[in-house]
Amino acid sequence: MRRAVCGVVGIAVAVSAGCAGGGGGRGVAVKVEPADAERRSALLGSVADLAGDWYTKDEQGVEFLALQFRVSSGGHVVREIMFPGSAHEMTNVYHMDGKDLVVTHYCAIGNQPRMRSTPGSGGDRIDFRFDSITNLNAAQDHYMGEMTLVRKGPDTLEQHWASFRDGAKVEGPMFVARRRGT
Repeated sequence: MRRAVCGVVGIAVAVSAGCAGGGGGRGVAVKVEPADAERRSALLGSVADLAGDWYTKDEQGVEFLALQFRVSSGGHVVREIMFPGSAHEMTNVYHMDGKDLVVTHYCAIGNQPRMRSTPGSGGDRIDFRFDSITNLNAAQDHYMGEMTLVRKGPDTLEQHWASFRDGAKVEGPMFVARRRGT
């Protein structure tokens, strides 16, 4: 008979065990060579430097909160909330996978495309290209498949998106966000 584990320590242990548990027997664990400190800084460090609240303006020129970046998981993950509190709120999660920066876009239409940084990315420009996707609806073959982050100084950020519909690339939204006080 197993005894229930109680308390915060028990929860932390259970969550840690779940993270190392291999996902219920699906897939294969693949070991990668980690990025060196310089590459990690140029990729994940550049996104971590975006931590904070970013604002943009709507068509009428009214400023609103567009993006929230937060560093998490001991500095190994950056979470981005797009359009927080809106009906179209979405989440992006950035992390290193070996020498590449990966972003998973949790889209408001219900799929989760994963994009990987391209060679040469880092610092003020990081280009992401399609890697894989989960929960792609066969009846609605539409997903975000490319994204570029462009840093225009310490407090201005551009995001360029492209989606794919029925296998064809569709240039998507581009918007500029600024930290308050700039």
